[in-house]
Amino acid sequence: MSSKSTPTEYPSIQMRMAAVLLLTVVSLAGVAAGARAGGVAIYWGQNGNEGTLAQTCASGNYRFVNVAFLYTFGKGQTPLLNLAGHCDPASNGCTSVGADVKSCQSLGIKVLLSIGGGVGSYGLSSCADARVVARYLWDNYLGGTSPSRPLGDAVLDGVDFDIESGNSAHWDSLAKYLKAYSRRGRERKTVYLAAAPQCPFPDASLGEALKTGLFDYVWVQFYNNPPCQYTTAGGVSNLASAWEQWTRIPAGQVFLGLPAAPEAAGSGFVEASDLVSKVLPVVKKSSKYGGIMLWSRFYDLQTGYTDKVKPSV
Repeated sequence: MSSKSTPTEYPSIQMRMAAVLLLTVVSLAGVAAGARAGGVAIYWGQNGNEGTLAQTCASGNYRFVNVAFLYTFGKGQTPLLNLAGHCDPASNGCTSVGADVKSCQSLGIKVLLSIGGGVGSYGLSSCADARVVARYLWDNYLGGTSPSRPLGDAVLDGVDFDIESGNSAHWDSLAKYLKAYSRRGRERKTVYLAAAPQCPFPDASLGEALKTGLFDYVWVQFYNNPPCQYTTAGGVSNLASAWEQWTRIPAGQVFLGLPAAPEAAGSGFVEASDLVSKVLPVVKKSSKYGGIMLWSRFYDLQTGYTDKVKPSV
């Protein structure tokens, strides 16, 4: 047999280059698909029948949990936390929640304190007031120190701005002061910032703050706002138009905020089948897509919404 190789014994250089190119394309496609794989953010704390925070995280359904709400703060007011039927912060009865926070974090879940809410007495009177509130949050919930930490010594991962007062003054300053605490304190942790604006763009309360580029996660509430939410009759067009605007803001990731049950909001509930087949294919086109946010853990337990949609999120 001749010692000279024949074309059938070894692939040509061109064939080998084509094979490498194909593998590269497949690999990049996989990376892109992975980049669109989202997570679920959930609100916990406003119903005593939703289980503990630790149980919420142990379900394996969520990547983020917003502990809701610090509903009174700013303008010289004593900050007040409300966790509904879970515990009474006034009697120092919520420190045990801190152990649950640590349990969640050990599972890789980020736990944020949600400030504001639909019902509360809150606002900022000045930049100086924003600085005072930021220092309070740092000392009592983040990496600072205080003898009166409502959740004990647990260090939360950040703060969620659920500001629904309609007043936009100084929330940008609060974001700047909070972000400046990153990598400080005993644990040197990043202070993550999240926001939950309404879907009409720009948001009346948080529009200016969101221009700062300091927010890591923005879960837009596509409910209780008919002009920009999905409807069975109208389809996805209104939501898609608003989503396109929201994904242009200077933020890390943008999430689709929805009620987890029809009873969880006045309007905007999307059936799981419609979310998977009609809405997610639209919103997942954006490189800023982060997943979905649901209100709330209590309603999610009633409907099993996350269980139905998570494989597609």
